[in-house]
Amino acid sequence: MDKIRLAIVDDHSIFREGLLSVLKTEPDIEIVGEGATAEDAIRLARELLPDIIFLDISMPGGGLSAAREIVENFPVVKIIILTGSEGESHVMTALKLGARAYVLKGVAARELVNILHAVQAGEVYVTPTLAANILSEMTASNEKDTSSKPLEKLTEREQEILQLIAAGTSNKEIGLKLNITEKTVKHYVTNILQKLQVHNRVQAAVMALKSQPNRPG
Repeated sequence: MDKIRLAIVDDHSIFREGLLSVLKTEPDIEIVGEGATAEDAIRLARELLPDIIFLDISMPGGGLSAAREIVENFPVVKIIILTGSEGESHVMTALKLGARAYVLKGVAARELVNILHAVQAGEVYVTPTLAANILSEMTASNEKDTSSKPLEKLTEREQEILQLIAAGTSNKEIGLKLNITEKTVKHYVTNILQKLQVHNRVQAAVMALKSQPNRPG
């Protein structure tokens, strides 16, 4: 089984270092990056596409602001809010934005590891004392697609990769052409399929070709 690729963003360095020391001993978790600000979080999501990213709400730039940006541009990255804030409005906002878990910092290390695995498996988690009844609302919200033009949701790099897919280029060839690893290409392709809400690269290619103006018949 592949390791869970995790990034940790929290402006309290002592807490972040403690979290790192606990989680890096887990054989199936790989810490791929860390940061202290919303800007760091967005950069890590963009450059590394981790499986999961921990965000604190109160960090510089705002954890919720970072969550919004990451969900919109890198939906493959699952967000866990790990914070000291127990405000119900924060919980509601985080879940509506697309965070997959809302966890208080007092959580035990073993429980946090279990939550990581649950989120990676597609589950949603909220600390039981924090209005867990809103989970169903969050799930319904996540299933809605408010964009009528999904191609516009792709980043410049994703659009570049999509055009190569439409041209019949393999992941390996895309990696060589763009000077990135094949594994990174696979992450981008997964990201693209999720944003376009299609099941495979053929459907994505068809969507890309249909969007091209004045294309040959």
